Amino acid sequence: MEFGDNADQRSKKQSRKERGKNSGLPRHKGKHDKDKPWDDPSIDHWKIDKFDPSWNETGMLEVSSFSTLFPQYREKYLQEAWPIVRSALKEHGITGELNLVDGCMTVSTTMKTRDPYIIVKARDLLRLLSRSVPAPQAIKILNDGMECDIIKISNIVRNKERFVKRRQHLVGPNSSTLKALEILTGCYILVQGNTVAAMGSFKGLKQVRRIVENCIENKMHPVYHIKILMLKRELAKHPDLVNENWDRFLPKFKKKNVKQKKVRGKEKKEYTPFPPPQQPSKIDIQLVTGEYFLSDKKKSEKMWREKQDKQAEKTAETKRKREAAFVPPEESVMQEERGKSTVDKTDVVTMASSLKEKMTELSKNKASNRVNAQDYIATTEKSSKKKGKKNKA
Repeated sequence: MEFGDNADQRSKKQSRKERGKNSGLPRHKGKHDKDKPWDDPSIDHWKIDKFDPSWNETGMLEVSSFSTLFPQYREKYLQEAWPIVRSALKEHGITGELNLVDGCMTVSTTMKTRDPYIIVKARDLLRLLSRSVPAPQAIKILNDGMECDIIKISNIVRNKERFVKRRQHLVGPNSSTLKALEILTGCYILVQGNTVAAMGSFKGLKQVRRIVENCIENKMHPVYHIKILMLKRELAKHPDLVNENWDRFLPKFKKKNVKQKKVRGKEKKEYTPFPPPQQPSKIDIQLVTGEYFLSDKKKSEKMWREKQDKQAEKTAETKRKREAAFVPPEESVMQEERGKSTVDKTDVVTMASSLKEKMTELSKNKASNRVNAQDYIATTEKSSKKKGKKNKA
């Protein structure tokens, strides 16, 4: 029955609304349905207005203070830069105290403090100073629109060598990767020890935190993040793509698993239930050599002789090394081959000249011993001469 009654009530309400819409009568407004002064499309609700002291003329009712410890190596720098920090805090009605005995810095509100959030900004200033951020840069945190984030990276990786290597990826050669990230994110980034300090807008700090964590966790190299940020900057210039999804334009990088060389462990020795044999002591060695029974004088003489022998060996070795610089180097194989080739050339020349001489001698011998075979064949020559005369006639 209860469900049926609720349904009837809902149907009645809907019918009333429809009648009001159809009749054209104005809808009855409740006490919370009034127009608000800030319901204006021209107002940017995300804009952070600069603080006006007239908003809080009475000041702070209670004193708020924050303290931060700093490492010992920052003591000298903070002592030199503290007047600059104190003057910057004084403009906002904050007092600062540097305690070198306890190694801490303290900020607290005063009667002149008007901005209630400035004490939180002063606390961030101390945190940045303790993390090796220069004082002129750290003072900028007191301005409106400037925020900071200190990212702890030491607890992400246990292995010290991997941690140092991945932290160096974040910095890059000659700090080139860090400078590129600063330009693209619009944030100041400082990698110091086990933390990364960043200063900038909320949007930039969010990007820096994601890049740093991905780098230390070995998910994505900062160079790939730089490429993505550059593409996003170019896409933001096109008004047609403002309300579209940019995933189709952005590159997708796949992680490649590079096979590493397996480190060979120590070879396991065979298990034996017996303990290893006991090594001989110094006294046992002296008993074997007979040195144990020598007198102190003879022992000292023996030690002196051994010392002299070592010195003589050392001097001889140093002398040999010095003389090695003056020893001429051995001729190389190429020079030997060149020498052989020259010898071979001379041999060929002599052989050729001797062959020419022999040929000349043979030609002379042939000329002297030349015999004409036609002289000995008389009959044939005469008959041929007669025939020739007849033909002429």
